[in-house]
Amino acid sequence: MLRDLYPRHHRQYEGSRCGAELEAFAGWLEEQGHLRHPLRLHLYRARQALDHSDRFQSGSAFKEDDVREAFVVSGTDAYLYLCTGRIFLRFLAATGRLVPVETVDANALLCSRYRQYLAEVRGLSSQTLKHHGSTVADFLSRGVSTDRGLPGLTAMNVEAYVQLKSKENKRQSLQHVVAHLRAFLRYCGTHGEAPCGLDVIDTPRVYREELPPRALDWRVVRQLLTSIRRRNARDWRDYTILHLMACYGLRPSEVAALRLTSIDWKAGTLRVEQRKTRSTLVLPLTNRTLRLLRRYLTAGRPNSNLPHLFLRVRSPIKVMTHHGIIEVFNYRARRSGLPLNGASSYSLRHAFAMRLLRRGVGIKAIGDLLGHRSLEATCAYLRVDADMLRTVALPVPRITAVWGGNHE
Repeated sequence: MLRDLYPRHHRQYEGSRCGAELEAFAGWLEEQGHLRHPLRLHLYRARQALDHSDRFQSGSAFKEDDVREAFVVSGTDAYLYLCTGRIFLRFLAATGRLVPVETVDANALLCSRYRQYLAEVRGLSSQTLKHHGSTVADFLSRGVSTDRGLPGLTAMNVEAYVQLKSKENKRQSLQHVVAHLRAFLRYCGTHGEAPCGLDVIDTPRVYREELPPRALDWRVVRQLLTSIRRRNARDWRDYTILHLMACYGLRPSEVAALRLTSIDWKAGTLRVEQRKTRSTLVLPLTNRTLRLLRRYLTAGRPNSNLPHLFLRVRSPIKVMTHHGIIEVFNYRARRSGLPLNGASSYSLRHAFAMRLLRRGVGIKAIGDLLGHRSLEATCAYLRVDADMLRTVALPVPRITAVWGGNHE
């Protein structure tokens, strides 16, 4: 690997004090999707940092503190060395060569036991465990006094934290925070980690269809797509992503899960694995979409053996997550200059549903295309539109009164 990366200077790396680690580091970086040029730079900085320290020997374990200290340098490249140091630490941890810092954190042990309880006793999914863990970690960091800890926690402390989160979240999101907090405080009270009764927390009320429709006008959607010039790989990728979301109503998680094999070029269909309903949806593709996908594969997708359709365009080349898909919409919305304040990536899905409704497509068919299991879920996308009501309003009969005589 080193001979291929450095045809003329490979002996400097092979003869390094940690030559074996550098060889393994190069292979690990390639597996992670790093491109050739940044990979060479990471190896160069790693060799410089390791050779200037006398605490490392090839084949031995690396202490985390020593590694962090080795990559602290002065000068204009200080930040780049820190970045390489963090990546090198991930490599050591992945290959079992890292000796972590031994610290005993009571909160970390509590979080570990609580996560095990949620998984084994309550049977929560990994994604739900992640959400619970995020709320608990934030609460322990900002809601619990460091000097009094959980044993000294009071209802006023819990209320203060909920008020803090209410400024950062909408009522819909705050409901989830309160639910996570209730479960954690109930667990702590039952196991003697905190006083009992602190889990009695008022939750914000949310009413069905209290918010205005989130669907964008289709003219705005077309303007958003037109604002992407399609001059480079990132433009082609982002345009294709937003096109699929707007014209086929795909969720961000569904776009992120698409693979090269999801496209049936002969049949002209797209196979969508729906994460929310755990079902498979086969959508027919228009000729325009098929041409767009072919153009993206030639001009926008990096040369990678990864099976997924959409990848990062910068090193390291990795699969895009649903958060990355959402960020594509946010980035393009900001760049477009359109009045999209408050709009989210789901606004494209709502726009897709409203467009079908205005074209006379039945609600059942729209629900099938959106992958819904019930009509109630579909109706949430099809909110009342004043212009549409005018087209179906019945005429009010005119009342004519015949007055006869003198009525006083």
